[in-house]
Amino acid sequence: MTSRRRSNGSGLEHNALIFRGDLRLVIPFKEIASVAAARGALRVTFSGGTATFRLGPLAERWVERIHAPKSLVDKLGVKPGGRVAVLGVTDAAFRRQLRERTTDMAVGPPRAASDLIFLLAERKHALRRLRALRSRLKPNGAIWVVAPKGRGAVREADVLAAGKPAGLVDVKVVAFSKTHTAHKFMIPVAQRESRPGLAVTPL
Repeated sequence: MTSRRRSNGSGLEHNALIFRGDLRLVIPFKEIASVAAARGALRVTFSGGTATFRLGPLAERWVERIHAPKSLVDKLGVKPGGRVAVLGVTDAAFRRQLRERTTDMAVGPPRAASDLIFLLAERKHALRRLRALRSRLKPNGAIWVVAPKGRGAVREADVLAAGKPAGLVDVKVVAFSKTHTAHKFMIPVAQRESRPGLAVTPL
């Protein structure tokens, strides 16, 4: 198979190259035999044939990312020494990556002034915790809601709708695993300056 794709709808996940268009194409990194960029086009040879993506100046950068994909904790913005908390997320590989990145990690209720909080939401009631968790963040910290992909007890619309009443805005989404997606929520910039005197809400 040989195909040519435009960049519209294309994306890099942590382990695959994805084209979303009239024809959906998913190329796992492990199936890529070679990749090259020339004149703004990314040419990928894989087990199913060859595909060309017209990406313009992004083509060279994508080659680098395919050869050296970011780890999950890099995509989630975990900084060395950052204060993080994990509520309900039991993925062993994820927890191992966290421990390799920082020693300031709580499994359970987050400490005050946390940089990142990871909340598993398998049911809608878990989303009610967002308001209380917001008070445990640094002004520029974030809450990642890890929810099942596709249809289930918690839909993407449910996750996004939960942010506003909790005083948060959704700013990013990444593939957490084959079964779960992570949505990033932050405190609106206009509200961050007034936070130093904010009381911590009991969880």
